Amino acid sequence: MPTDDGTRHPYTVPPDHAGGRLDRVLAAALADAGLSRSRVQALIAAGHLARGGATVTDASERVKPGQAYVLTVPAATPATPEAQAMDLAVVHEDADVLVIDKPAGLVVHPAPGNPDRTLVNALLAHCGEGLSGIGGVRRPGIVHRIDKDTSGLMVVAKTDRAHRALAAQFADRTLSRTYRAVVWGVPAPAAGEIDRPIGRDPRDRKRMAVVAAGKPALTRYRTLAAHGPVAALVECTLATGRTHQIRVHMAAIGHPLVGDPLYGGRSRMRARDITEAARTALLTFPRQALHAVALRFRHPADGKAVSFESGLPADLRTLLDALARL
Repeated sequence: MPTDDGTRHPYTVPPDHAGGRLDRVLAAALADAGLSRSRVQALIAAGHLARGGATVTDASERVKPGQAYVLTVPAATPATPEAQAMDLAVVHEDADVLVIDKPAGLVVHPAPGNPDRTLVNALLAHCGEGLSGIGGVRRPGIVHRIDKDTSGLMVVAKTDRAHRALAAQFADRTLSRTYRAVVWGVPAPAAGEIDRPIGRDPRDRKRMAVVAAGKPALTRYRTLAAHGPVAALVECTLATGRTHQIRVHMAAIGHPLVGDPLYGGRSRMRARDITEAARTALLTFPRQALHAVALRFRHPADGKAVSFESGLPADLRTLLDALARL
């Protein structure tokens, strides 16, 4: 059986294993502990292997005789997230669905690096065991997600029937989501469509990018307010729901979101274009300036159209106030 119990496995490379691939050598040495090569690779990638106190993350490196490694297998985590009571901004709730206004900084579901204190943990405490399980044990009730540092409206399925109905609306693009974003520069034209496929960035697997082999992605945008040549408030409606879609698409047309650590850039701000207060507000904004302002779908119970809206959060209002005084 795999030893997922928080144990440490020291290993010193003998002379006859010199030159072997690290993951292959470790897997052979730790076979009796129930650790397969793929499991060893995953542990290395997650930062659980050390040599001389330093983390080793390259599973393909060639080992040398006498090198001493320690592979730590973390304790197993529960398959089902723990219910944790947290404040939720509930916009609407009935027997089938829950609409919440997610604050920036809240992770939607447990994942490596964020095992708890997520929206899923809060939902389990709020809804109890009846929460829809179609999304999988790690993300019950979750039909769609919003990035950790994006704020705004999300719909959650409380029943399996609701989950299936909402998932179908995502698939046929009848569920509508609208966002507002502050972007660098002013888009020209002021309104339009960005129809470019999105997939994993071949140069950085942690990023998404416009790539020819990506999945179809369509964003409709319109400029609501221009703040000099420096920045603009833009409204974006998703026709598809690709990972980081608005962030990638706006960056692709030369107008990345203010504060975006992954796809962002900085406008060439000239002193005559902007006040010091606005410059500071733009350069210190702590997250991507993106908020889900509207959500529209057919209710799973009766098929009637329902819609919900969310005002901009305080941090975005403060940023826009500073920009209004350019």
